[in-house]
Amino acid sequence: MEQRKHWWNGKWGHVARKDVYLRTSGDQWYVEQRAGGTDGVSHFFEHDSEEAAWDMVRVLLAGPDEWRELSVRPRR
Repeated sequence: MEQRKHWWNGKWGHVARKDVYLRTSGDQWYVEQRAGGTDGVSHFFEHDSEEAAWDMVRVLLAGPDEWRELSVRPRR
């Protein structure tokens, strides 16, 4: 699975932190919404197209948080 994008709401701490990830594997696209940092709770959304996955990302990033895109390290 390849991670394409990662967004963070810019807040620290287990209660406040939220992350959204966009990943792909073959023809499938995956969006993960995580609350609470690395030990937090995740919800996963599977999509058959990149467009549908991006639609879900836009929905998840809507709202009052100031989302920041974090760089994704290229695979070696």
